[in-house]
Amino acid sequence: MVLEKQRPMNINRLELPALPDVSKDFIKGYVRLSHLYRGAMMEVSTKLDILDDEFSVTYDHNPIHHMECRLKSAESTVNKLKRKGFEVSTQNIMEHIQDVAGVRVICNYTDDIYRLSHVLEKHKDFTLIRKTDYIENPKPNGYRSLHLVVEVPVTISEVILRLPVEIQLRTIAMDMWASLEHELRYKSGKEVSSQSVDELRECAERLSAIDSKMQEICRRIRACD
Repeated sequence: MVLEKQRPMNINRLELPALPDVSKDFIKGYVRLSHLYRGAMMEVSTKLDILDDEFSVTYDHNPIHHMECRLKSAESTVNKLKRKGFEVSTQNIMEHIQDVAGVRVICNYTDDIYRLSHVLEKHKDFTLIRKTDYIENPKPNGYRSLHLVVEVPVTISEVILRLPVEIQLRTIAMDMWASLEHELRYKSGKEVSSQSVDELRECAERLSAIDSKMQEICRRIRACD
């Protein structure tokens, strides 16, 4: 189930964001490009919906709790291009930015994450570009998630393009921690003390232990079915 859906931008009703040194032509090009990335994002979310239904029919279990889809804003994309040292252009977006389109998949259990990841990596329509496992190897701050970047075919008129989509797979506990940590660190506007950083990391470790225990209980109960 996709919880978030963004309506496509319209070039004729475009309101330009406050982006220094960025032309109106680039923004219009970005709007056209975002339409293509939206198509790639919908390809992934649709495949995941179908997979979730298949698991329900075959195994009487839905691995996906919910999904969230998002397109990177023009401002965020431009800033990322500049940080990477590239000229601001739609061509450089397509060649150097792999997370314009993103799908966040919230799973019930850790086993579900790896099961879905395995299927996505082997899917004939997708090409795996990158896999980063922050569950086996958490970030120093405690962040856990499995990230995949897959290349997806998008058909427009008579042309087929292949565009990257970033897929983040998390348990409910991982997502709760990541959302709250992001809120505290980046949206509060205040500097986070080293004590708070340590406490946040400790919370991540405790939630990871709860995830493991819930997974253990799930395996035991389902083994009895």
